[in-house]
Amino acid sequence: MAIIVNLDVMLAKRKMSLTELSEEVGITMSNLSILKTGKAKAIRFSTLEAICEVLDCQPGDILEYSEDQ
Repeated sequence: MAIIVNLDVMLAKRKMSLTELSEEVGITMSNLSILKTGKAKAIRFSTLEAICEVLDCQPGDILEYSEDQ
């Protein structure tokens, strides 16, 4: 897939666990894990907005396009 998910990078920068993000955003751990591993086929803008709000970042900090993939 040409879209790379850098959620783990942002979590590390914010010193936050996946569990903490899950609780603050209101998304299940399994759905966040699917997103984090890049196995998600889609993400709702409302979900992306909530993640960005909690992590205080931009969507581009989490999602990246690469032609090499």
